[in-house]
Amino acid sequence: MKKLVLLLALTFTTSIVLTSCREKSGIEKAADDVEDAVEDVVD
Repeated sequence: MKKLVLLLALTFTTSIVLTSCREKSGIEKAADDVEDAVEDVVD
């Protein structure tokens, strides 16, 4: 039982770390570009 809990905790931690380090998707990059363009126009 203790090994199962430790294994699940390790798996959860690893998935969080790998997800947070993932590269932005194309949609997120496009949204950032649009936001930057809007800021430039406002200035």
